[in-house]
Amino acid sequence: MNFQGLQAKYRRLFQESAAWKLLRADNAPYLLAFIADLFSEESEIPYGRARIMLDAEIERSRELGIWPTETTAATYLNQWLRNGWLREMDDMLTKTDASEIALRFCKGLDERNSGTTASHLRIVQEAVRDLAVAISPNVDERVTLLESKKAEIQREIDALQAGVVPALSEVEQRERVREIYQLASVLTGDFRRVEDEIRGLDKDLRVQIIEGDASRGDVLLSVMEKEALLSTTDAGSAFEGFFQLLCNQNRSMEFREQLRSILRQPVAKQLSASQHQFLSQLMRELSRESDRVFRVRRRTEEGLRSYIESGAAAENRAVELLISKLERQVVLIRDEGVDLKKDTSLSLPVGPIEIKSPESMRLKSPDDKLDTSGVEEKANTREPSTHVLDCLDAVQVREVAHQAFNTLRKRGPMSISGLASQNPLTSGLEELVAYLRVAKAVGATALDQKEDVEVADKQGVILKASIPTYLLSADLFPEDIDELAL
Repeated sequence: MNFQGLQAKYRRLFQESAAWKLLRADNAPYLLAFIADLFSEESEIPYGRARIMLDAEIERSRELGIWPTETTAATYLNQWLRNGWLREMDDMLTKTDASEIALRFCKGLDERNSGTTASHLRIVQEAVRDLAVAISPNVDERVTLLESKKAEIQREIDALQAGVVPALSEVEQRERVREIYQLASVLTGDFRRVEDEIRGLDKDLRVQIIEGDASRGDVLLSVMEKEALLSTTDAGSAFEGFFQLLCNQNRSMEFREQLRSILRQPVAKQLSASQHQFLSQLMRELSRESDRVFRVRRRTEEGLRSYIESGAAAENRAVELLISKLERQVVLIRDEGVDLKKDTSLSLPVGPIEIKSPESMRLKSPDDKLDTSGVEEKANTREPSTHVLDCLDAVQVREVAHQAFNTLRKRGPMSISGLASQNPLTSGLEELVAYLRVAKAVGATALDQKEDVEVADKQGVILKASIPTYLLSADLFPEDIDELAL
């Protein structure tokens, strides 16, 4: 691409890219600092809490003379939402792909390290070797490459069995653990891109419905085609790959244990406190990110279905056609030289409706007198009755959480149906609701399908309930289960 093509490309990005607009905004340092601090420990923040925190920061900065602004926090947040630098859903704020890119760019300026060149080269060499094996059409060549890889692994095994244990130098350890953090830190950006692509798909389909005369079947076919196309994009492929990792019990458990093993080694001291915390909670954070992608996808599908079934698209189309017809009539009137300010006898019934007749008023009927003749006075007692004790025999949610954690630690990740098969539900629907509350509290991933759970009440009656499928694992639980907001 020549100079003219490149400058046109970069000019388009300069004008359209939300990340570029964020970096060149007048208050970019304050905005980036607030977003980085706001989402330092959580990926979702309630809108009300964010507004209160921003109000406090603005007041403090105004007193110190750092940020002399008179704009309110609510105005700033709404402006940042409109610009695509923050996203709001169900009164919860999250970062967008644009803010992720801008923060990563600024962090890269401050964390440039030429010492990772060797680590980068090693990753590239391994990727090139794996790709060469995967795409080679020559069977003999692929066998030769795999044999060389096998021989290299065998040499390492023989050396270890002979007592030769090669150790990485301190510099190499520092390079590799920082490289792990750099690679892991960009994973959440892939989920932000999936969210943006889903929302873009929703917008494109609504425009297609309004502009075209397609039937509902054609629209639904287009939805399915776009959904299939979404999974082939870079961000969509990353999400699908992670979801397969999440559903593979062996791979996910192996990944968690290997991360924990690395963070227990002395090499973890090469990471900052925030980097150490990020890697220790990586799987839990990725589970929450994938859950939000599922929620966005479900919200989009439900909104499109409601939009199609309600006929709103046809109504919008009819309104647009009527407006176009009126515009053509106005142009014809202008071309015929009609005086647009000429008085006419046309009278339009506009204005508020006033009710002047007393008969139209609705009077409130007086309440009937309360009959207390049959009420008997009873003295209070310190001994609870049998009925009260039966009511107090309720399910303890924290005990359910401890029981679920112990089962997941022994058996591995499973759904609520799997937990119920290991620990039969004998306290009725209240115990099932307790399991659902635990799944919500730990941020378990909600899958698309539903599952059936059999519940027995205190009288022994068997009930069959259909609930959403939540995938729980022991890693989602905090170290102190009593900290869960149940």
